[in-house]
Amino acid sequence: MSNLLYDSQRPGSQEISWCPGCGDFAILEVLKKSLENLNKTPQQTAIISGIGQAGKLPHYIHSNGFHTLHGRALPIATGVKGANPELTVVAVGGDGDMYAEGGNHFLHMLRRNPDITVLVHNNQIYGLTKGQGSPTTLEGMKTTTQPRGVTEEPINAMAIAIAQNASFVARSFIGHKELTQDLIEQAIEHKGLAVVEIFQPCVSFNKLNTYAWYKEHCRMIEDHDPSDRAAALALALDTERYPLGILYRRTDKKTYEEQQAAYQRYTTPLWQRKVDKKALEQLLDSKK
Repeated sequence: MSNLLYDSQRPGSQEISWCPGCGDFAILEVLKKSLENLNKTPQQTAIISGIGQAGKLPHYIHSNGFHTLHGRALPIATGVKGANPELTVVAVGGDGDMYAEGGNHFLHMLRRNPDITVLVHNNQIYGLTKGQGSPTTLEGMKTTTQPRGVTEEPINAMAIAIAQNASFVARSFIGHKELTQDLIEQAIEHKGLAVVEIFQPCVSFNKLNTYAWYKEHCRMIEDHDPSDRAAALALALDTERYPLGILYRRTDKKTYEEQQAAYQRYTTPLWQRKVDKKALEQLLDSKK
């Protein structure tokens, strides 16, 4: 497969507007390589995003894409997968978009277990709106809206995902491209919801959590059984040196699509089914 498939210009595509040095560049590069390595064509792929710097990603990749409202990538991605289970669906967003504006959707996505991959670009700050504290900003850090320092404890989305029994939970740092690519590929291949949180430095508005900081404060997971939920939760709770790799994985959980009545008797994707207009009219008349 040509490595130019996902680099082709989409109609209406834009020049990349991320700041030089932004970790989003590498995430975009790694995502393209992952999809191509898995022989996923742009026609077979849908990238869904919300608002934020990470949310711009669908504009920069040649595939099906949907740029929706702030925090709404996950319900849209669920609908896309439900209408066409044959698509490879990837939802992308920042820590603010996924955990703040989209926090309620994130919680219920963990319960539903749709067969989609969620990539959270975690730079521990709101980058698009010039450096406000996000749900993952460290306590005490001074920001444009918290000049005396953040007073809230940062959210631990990995621990939440494991506590809610999500079927695939992993974390990476984009400074480790090979690890990130490997985790993304495993997440896409996983049947069920796969959450991959990727530390991604914001070089313009977060001068604390830099590339050097992440290298010092992260470590590779070793000698860990990802099916051990208690051990996985213990890893997720380690915030002294963040563990990188697959924290938790289970393969016995049914997907959201499999449990829907629409797919119990027929496997034809909804978008390919013909509507019986007469039967629909009769149903509507019966409800009057």
